[in-house]
Amino acid sequence: MAEQAVGDLMEGALDKIRGMVDSNTVIGTPISTPDGVTLIPVSRLSFGFAAGGSDKTGSQSKPGIWGGNGAAVKVEPVGFLMNKDGGARMLCIQAPAFSAADRLIDMAPELLEKLEGYIEKYTRKNKPQQG
Repeated sequence: MAEQAVGDLMEGALDKIRGMVDSNTVIGTPISTPDGVTLIPVSRLSFGFAAGGSDKTGSQSKPGIWGGNGAAVKVEPVGFLMNKDGGARMLCIQAPAFSAADRLIDMAPELLEKLEGYIEKYTRKNKPQQG
């Protein structure tokens, strides 16, 4: 009997957490901009849960089932997943907590794209005229 009551108490608290948190909490609804960029909000989710109870039916004073539970949920925005021209990139809201080398590796695709653009522009400009 006591296990059932404490179990119901725990299940009720977990139902409340499920109601507050779903996959849309972590990966948000996509936002489309007029210039064709799609931004998808990304969040970090942390939660904790504790429950306990006791059957006091054998006690002379105040018999019954005693229990309690508690839960905490923390949702923290992390950044946006940006989809532009068929490529995806993570735009972080907070400063990255990694080294300069990690940051350089993260920026490599963008740097290579810019470098290719400069080379192409230079090649077109300095191409010998035929004729």
